[in-house]
Amino acid sequence: MKKTTVKTIAETKGSEKIAVLTAYDAIFARLADLAGVDAILIGDSLGNTVMGYNSTVPVRMDDMIRHTAMVARAKPSALIVADVPFAVAHKSFDFLLEDCANLLRAGADCVKIEGGALLADSIKRLVNAGIPVMGHIGLMPQQILKLGAYKTFGKSREEKISLLEDAKKLEEAGVFSIVIEKTDAETAAEITKKVSVPTIGIGAGAGCDGQVLVCADVLGLGEKIPPFAKKYADLEGIVKGAFSQYVKEVKKGAFPG
Repeated sequence: MKKTTVKTIAETKGSEKIAVLTAYDAIFARLADLAGVDAILIGDSLGNTVMGYNSTVPVRMDDMIRHTAMVARAKPSALIVADVPFAVAHKSFDFLLEDCANLLRAGADCVKIEGGALLADSIKRLVNAGIPVMGHIGLMPQQILKLGAYKTFGKSREEKISLLEDAKKLEEAGVFSIVIEKTDAETAAEITKKVSVPTIGIGAGAGCDGQVLVCADVLGLGEKIPPFAKKYADLEGIVKGAFSQYVKEVKKGAFPG
């Protein structure tokens, strides 16, 4: 299959919905690619789903580089998007540039950065340096310690205006797409209409140009699946059943037969 690029994604706005899934290793990246996803996100959600943390905050750049390399080894046709982890985007620009460059060296096609207007200048400089950037507004999980709890954004008039400004500033900075997370559906739809780049929703309604979900939620592997997600399989039950059968056969001496 032809390789998907940031240009491919940007050109789909208004013509085709964009399907994005997270993956953190070569096995799931290969399967996601075979399923036909447009983009694979190595999300810092790996902190919750793979590393056992309660949030994305403990995830470090070394973790992101390692898992990006794992996904890249699957050689997917899908676009490879790597998250910039907690606090990195607020470093001095030279350090941010080097960290983002290292993600691309590990095999990412682009990076995703949480933050709106505040980070627009840094994002513009990254884009000018040749690093494609996917924006991220609405709920920003890296801010959970400040927020205290996850919430839906864009319900009030003030939040709607602020999110619209964030989206426009990111568009002006040169992002090729914007993730809108856990945001009022009407607000997300309005943002989608007012920016020229595709929007990728997660818990932001059907009005976005595409959707992204965490692979563990889709596969039924997470202990707590968000209400906006959809479980398409119950792999937890299948895996647990297979493991249990193995244990029983070993205990009984049936394996190896």
